Amino acid sequence: MRSLPLPLALTARLTPVAVLACAGWAMASGPDTTATAGTSGDTTKQSAGQSAGDTPSSSSATGAAATKTYTTSPAPCGSIPAATLTSLVPGAKTAGKEIPSTDTKLRRTCSWNALKGYDYRWLDVSFEIMDTEAAAAKEYRDRVAEKSGGGAVPGLGDNGYSVVNLTTQDKQQTREGVVMAQVSNALVIVTYNGSDFENKKAPGTDEINKGAIKAAKSAVAALQGSR
Repeated sequence: MRSLPLPLALTARLTPVAVLACAGWAMASGPDTTATAGTSGDTTKQSAGQSAGDTPSSSSATGAAATKTYTTSPAPCGSIPAATLTSLVPGAKTAGKEIPSTDTKLRRTCSWNALKGYDYRWLDVSFEIMDTEAAAAKEYRDRVAEKSGGGAVPGLGDNGYSVVNLTTQDKQQTREGVVMAQVSNALVIVTYNGSDFENKKAPGTDEINKGAIKAAKSAVAALQGSR
């Protein structure tokens, strides 16, 4: 195999995951034109145990308590089936690597990355637990607003959204898909990207978008199964 110099920004992707988590990589806009922009509306749930005799104050308290469906984050490295990881990140260790968190009850992230031949793929899965469903819904809306240009993903949690961006640096293209889902008082965030170091092209929008959504569906299922 011939020696292939890597662009500085992409070489950084191959350093230890913990370092990358701190450094980050800003992605330029290049929206997924295959999706229809839009987000789902807020969902307000009423406590099943509320009776006609409840006072307004007791009903409010019951409803607030009922919104905290999840109190802790599941293990992110076990949230994606091995077969899915093998297809999305060829050559990566299916065990993944969890990124250190200051509070693992509230936020946990796992990363998988590998360079197979000239093809590079990177996958992150994060779970974030909020105090209430309303807080999670607001955080979801804020993040969707920051990543405009994508579209809703029907059937993904209470609200789901997907966006794909393309960036070019040192003549090397990289395409990144981000999928966000609100599930009651929790958020599921999936980031999936790839590059081809031989032809300097990025994988197609459809490949990245479908891959990110597939991983997100598995992560949401893992969250729901952790209750």
